[in-house]
Amino acid sequence: MAAPVDAPATPAHGKRTPSEGLLSGAYRTPTLGIVLTVTLLAFEAMAVATVMPVTARDLNGMSLYAWGFSGTLIASLLATVLAGGWIDRSGPARPLLLGLATFVAGLAIAGAAPTMAIFVAGRAVQGLGTGVAMVASYVLIARVYPESLRPRVFAALAAAWVLPSLIGPAVGGVVAEHIGWRWVFLGLIPLVIPAAAMLIPAFRNLKPVEHAPAGRTGATRYIAAVAVAAGAGLLLYGLDNPGLMLVPAAIVGLAGLAYGLPKLFPAGTLRMRRGLPSVVVARGLLAGAFFGTDVFIPLALTSLHGFSATQAGIVLTVAALGWSAASQIQGRSKRPQRLFVLLGAVFTTVGVVAVTVTLQLSGWWAAPAWTIGGFGMGFAISSLSVLMLDQSAEEEQGVNSSALQISDTLGSSVVVGLAGALVTGFGTEHLEQGLIVAGVLFTAIAALAVVAAFRLEAGKA
Repeated sequence: MAAPVDAPATPAHGKRTPSEGLLSGAYRTPTLGIVLTVTLLAFEAMAVATVMPVTARDLNGMSLYAWGFSGTLIASLLATVLAGGWIDRSGPARPLLLGLATFVAGLAIAGAAPTMAIFVAGRAVQGLGTGVAMVASYVLIARVYPESLRPRVFAALAAAWVLPSLIGPAVGGVVAEHIGWRWVFLGLIPLVIPAAAMLIPAFRNLKPVEHAPAGRTGATRYIAAVAVAAGAGLLLYGLDNPGLMLVPAAIVGLAGLAYGLPKLFPAGTLRMRRGLPSVVVARGLLAGAFFGTDVFIPLALTSLHGFSATQAGIVLTVAALGWSAASQIQGRSKRPQRLFVLLGAVFTTVGVVAVTVTLQLSGWWAAPAWTIGGFGMGFAISSLSVLMLDQSAEEEQGVNSSALQISDTLGSSVVVGLAGALVTGFGTEHLEQGLIVAGVLFTAIAALAVVAAFRLEAGKA
């Protein structure tokens, strides 16, 4: 592993000295740059949901409303896949800067869009930039920080999502109402520049790995990337449009995923093999269970119990705060990361069950219930990122970071799409029953994550 640039020497046993910290010495600037970068990406992701209705009405493009989200997702997935091998060959510097530049270009296109079609195109360009930047950030963390500091770095990244989660939707609404929705995108552009500038010193003396793994790079990987992105898009289209197109779209979409995923994931991932494959599986299962549940909480609270949108948002906010608090705990603990993943998977499962039950009750019971789920994700997600890097050879950090991001994205999007189709099938008059069925699905997925959490240690039969 490359030594941190201009950083104090890390002792041979891998423990940091008392003076080392994320904001000490040469770690200060890359830490601030990475956290600011993730904060900006998170803010855009949170704010866009608030301004999308205004944007679609202003551009007379309600028919393309869903593609304002789906186009970004598919483009991000494609970029995530393609970025892994490129980063392993060239190092994280150029991909990260190009990813941020692409994200800025997407902001400019979306903010200046005269039509909804061009706005969707701008959102897709943002997705390309985000996908590349996130994978490159993971590899940069691996190349700059010693193993002993990585849990704290990922805890800081989790915290970087909290402020956007708290204020992103509200700020987006205020800007759209008083200045104009375009400035939600254009206003972020000058903020990305200092974030990128802070990262440049960390790129000095970072050398690319000479021998990238041949099995998961090259033309085969590119074909698999297109198959997975197209397959995910078709599957989500089918789930969003139940009817005659559901079955053929789902079949073709699943075929694309079945062809591409084995070529993009570590060998044995779909069989939940011990070690890195189970790390990747656990990430997708937890993302699916948590974000699937998260999406339907506001629907249940506003439709069944008369909550306002703001009140329903408070329930999601306290879960985000729980996520951040648990991330800080695992980041500062010396206990094994595998323990935190197992603990997190159990907490997430309990949280899903608790919120499924409490959503059938009046009152604020869902808030403490979902805080348990937030704690679970805070314990598990950052720990899985650390385990992925720990179990990756240096020449495979890019493709394995890419695999983790793919699992995360697919897990959340496909489960949300499937649950949405289930709930829609029950109709508004039977919403309670639909939410219970969805809750059972989320519980089963979270329980599978608990199984995967027992298989994170490599080298055992």
